[in-house]
Amino acid sequence: MPAPDRTDARKPVRRRDVLARARATLDAFEHLAGGLGTTILALVALLLVTATALACLVGVGLLLVPAALRGLRAVADRERARLSRWGPEITGPEPVPTGLRAALADPATRRELGWVVTHATLGLLLSLIGLTLPISAVTNTTFPLWWRLLPPEEAATSAMGLWTVRDLPGALGVSLLGLGWLVLAVLLTPGMARLQAWPGRRLLPADPGGDLALRVAQLTATRAAALDAHAAELRRIERSLHDGTQNRIVAVTIMLGAARRALARDPAGADAVLERAQSAAEEALAELRAVVRSILPPVLTDRSLADALTGLAATCPIPCRIDADIPVRCAASVEATAYFVAAEALTNITRHSNARHAVVKVHRGADRLHLQITDDGHGGADERGGSGLVGIRRRTEAHDGTFMLNSPAGGPTTLTVSLPCGS
Repeated sequence: MPAPDRTDARKPVRRRDVLARARATLDAFEHLAGGLGTTILALVALLLVTATALACLVGVGLLLVPAALRGLRAVADRERARLSRWGPEITGPEPVPTGLRAALADPATRRELGWVVTHATLGLLLSLIGLTLPISAVTNTTFPLWWRLLPPEEAATSAMGLWTVRDLPGALGVSLLGLGWLVLAVLLTPGMARLQAWPGRRLLPADPGGDLALRVAQLTATRAAALDAHAAELRRIERSLHDGTQNRIVAVTIMLGAARRALARDPAGADAVLERAQSAAEEALAELRAVVRSILPPVLTDRSLADALTGLAATCPIPCRIDADIPVRCAASVEATAYFVAAEALTNITRHSNARHAVVKVHRGADRLHLQITDDGHGGADERGGSGLVGIRRRTEAHDGTFMLNSPAGGPTTLTVSLPCGS
């Protein structure tokens, strides 16, 4: 029996490997480009700290110490934010020391000084090398296309002085050198990006004790937000039952009593009263069902969050498009929170934004559920305006999620919510 041909099976694997390597190289190039900005800031901060230290030798630098420490912390926080976008979040210490003696005694400040020195030297060198490799690769690879446009003396030195280019074969040799630069970029750039980020991940995180205290404070705040959201939800349900359903049931009771008394005197009039009582009972039942659905929409249990949002968009007074990519169900509490965030956001859009169109995007990435609601209204949404945005923030933070609102004057308005939903 002939052996199976494994060539076709290897091709997809090799293709995936090539794509993964290319993606890693592009990500590393992006990291080094972003790191170049913080290396320049670190160099400025290092010069400021050095000038302040020299000025302290003659006494006048003591007045500059607070400004230098704030500048150092600002640059370090910029690097923390950059590294947090590409990996685990890095939290900074609080507060900034105010004097020279406090700064020298603060371990976090000493680590930030060490990071500034490393990042302003080694980090700057790695960024320059990492950005030069692909530029050299592109320049040398395309050299045969434009070398004739250069003056003879410039064309002769375009191969980094390795040889003199006088004809097309020499230019093709330069293009081969460009391929070598490309191979070096693919091989070295990911490692250089990791090496550049290593001092920041090693030196910039806060002390474990401070990080734990910050986490406890965050959990305390989210617990209070959860209790407030729960109390607000109970008040909303109580108002809905008291002001709507209860009043209609009382009206049904009064109408039934009037119909009972009218049976002996005016049977025809009693029939009309009974008909009104039946209509009031049906309205009360409809309101009661609406209250029950507002507690937890049955479609979330019977079907999915995408179906629930589709039904929500169908009842929205303005055109609303749902873009959902949720291959796996999340916890019921997370889906309910996402549903109510979308419902409250669409209600705000309908009432306050004068929008003509809205889009709700929801997708699950890794261990988080991301929800984004965008409208083309006049913008200017503010949490302090009493439009329900505070309730959305509290619901989100109660699940240890993140809430972000971008609503410039003139629009558009984008509300972004991210909720943890497990792995």
